[in-house]
Amino acid sequence: MLMKILLAPITGPIGGVVWIAEKIQERTNTEFDAQENLHKRLLSLQLAFDLGELGEEEFEAQEEEILLKIQALEEEANRDAEAEELQLV
Repeated sequence: MLMKILLAPITGPIGGVVWIAEKIQERTNTEFDAQENLHKRLLSLQLAFDLGELGEEEFEAQEEEILLKIQALEEEANRDAEAEELQLV
């Protein structure tokens, strides 16, 4: 217990940095999973269209919706990266 108290000024900031890194990794994984799922949906949509299960209008509407979501995720990731760069400077 005494060692924990004496080492708190050293271990405290290290623990904080580790916690922040874990949160960043968690968010990155979530964003990557969301984007990967959208790409899978896009591929399955293309397959359904190729097999004749979807009409052209329905395919284009759903494709546009998915592509807009992918674009929004990429823009959000770019904004987050720029914000992190500004914080580091």
